[in-house]
Amino acid sequence: MAAASLFAICASALAMTAIVGLRYLAASGLFAWITARVRPGHYAGLDRQIRQEIGWSLLSAGIYGLPAGVVAWGWRERGWTRIYADVHAYPLWWLPASVLAYLLLHDTWFYWTHRWMHAPRVFRIAHAVHHASRPPTAWAAMSFHPIEALTGAVVIPALVFLVPIHVAALGVVLTIMTVMGITNHMGWELFPRALVHSRLGNWLITASHHQRHHESYRCNYGLYFRHWDHLCGTDRGLSSP
Repeated sequence: MAAASLFAICASALAMTAIVGLRYLAASGLFAWITARVRPGHYAGLDRQIRQEIGWSLLSAGIYGLPAGVVAWGWRERGWTRIYADVHAYPLWWLPASVLAYLLLHDTWFYWTHRWMHAPRVFRIAHAVHHASRPPTAWAAMSFHPIEALTGAVVIPALVFLVPIHVAALGVVLTIMTVMGITNHMGWELFPRALVHSRLGNWLITASHHQRHHESYRCNYGLYFRHWDHLCGTDRGLSSP
């Protein structure tokens, strides 16, 4: 590989690391500020934990940024991936369908790798870092040991080689991933009770569902949807954050 290409790849990886890190700080900071306004004192006494969450999350940003940067360079310079920019390259119905496909595939990967990380030895080595957030806060969404961060960092970069997606639809996927990752860890329920306790809510993961995972560990493993938990008998319902 030419030195110029290698330099460009490294620059792309660094840029994506910065983007992921700044996105984390901005989004988690926003929801932490909302928490302070809506639930004053909710994170009282958690300053040390929050500092650790931020430290692990910024390390995770580098792990997420590396494959994302390589893929972004390959897409721009070599035409790698199945990301497309012409909205008419595929039928318009594929725009929302591709978003749903990515979320379902990501959710499947997350559910099974998450269950694997609750095997005792793997938990002690890697996943215990995330569960050290007790209770979780808005800063905990990316608070991962590098092993766990790596399992999450490869998903979207792998999918863009397999499943066609418009660049704007990919932006929607990344936005949903960011918002749900943070709101599910805030320690209180952002979404209306009417939604959380509805038929639709029975299939969606919000803070009420994920909080139960942080309380009980051996249940509620999903990321976006509850269907794998329902199918595998690991759904233990809602907590009351």
